[in-house]
Amino acid sequence: MIRAVLFDCDNTLTDFMKTKRAAVDAAVEGMIDAGLKVEKTAMVEKIFEIYWKDGVEDQKIFDKVLLKEFGKINPKILAAAIVSYRRAKAGMMTLYPHVGLTLAELLKMGIRMVVVSDAPKLEVWLRIVGLGLHHHFEEVITGEENVAKKPAPEPFRKALKVLGTSPQETIMVGDWAERDIAGAKALGIRTAWAKYGDTFNTKESGAEFELADIYDLVHIIRRENSVLV
Repeated sequence: MIRAVLFDCDNTLTDFMKTKRAAVDAAVEGMIDAGLKVEKTAMVEKIFEIYWKDGVEDQKIFDKVLLKEFGKINPKILAAAIVSYRRAKAGMMTLYPHVGLTLAELLKMGIRMVVVSDAPKLEVWLRIVGLGLHHHFEEVITGEENVAKKPAPEPFRKALKVLGTSPQETIMVGDWAERDIAGAKALGIRTAWAKYGDTFNTKESGAEFELADIYDLVHIIRRENSVLV
């Protein structure tokens, strides 16, 4: 019997990298408009070099790239980057197809849900509330609050404690095989790989189930639970 679902957020519920790329493009255009003399494509690449090194949730990304490239931070240029980034991010943040429908169906089935993410907790809540999903989830569990990041067992254990379910009654849904799937499997939590959100060209996810569309999860849970009725 599956009673609860742990969802990753980025690239599972939202097309995070699509939003990130569009927001960075806008930030660089904003800096150029404010007077920065750079070639757009090269500047975008330099920003992502720092993202890949320091993490894509780095809140000081524009400070770092300006300091690295020019040895100083021009407040006007920095402000243009931040404002342009925020505007584009807010406008581009979207759900994958059928996310809202899937969450609504699971709620009607009595399935309890939490988000387990490596992103900062406030940033995750901002995304979830901004997309109108906040009534579906009981908690957001992140690497903050003295909880290690996935694939460490701590966030998964905390999720189970919040939900009051056993690993066998719980399924983890995520796009990152090495973190979401491997971490959950190590504790005996059932797993479903969000193939539709894969950005790593994953060949073998190791998950019990693979989702071409998030709504596949509804069919899986209905089938699994009906066997035990």
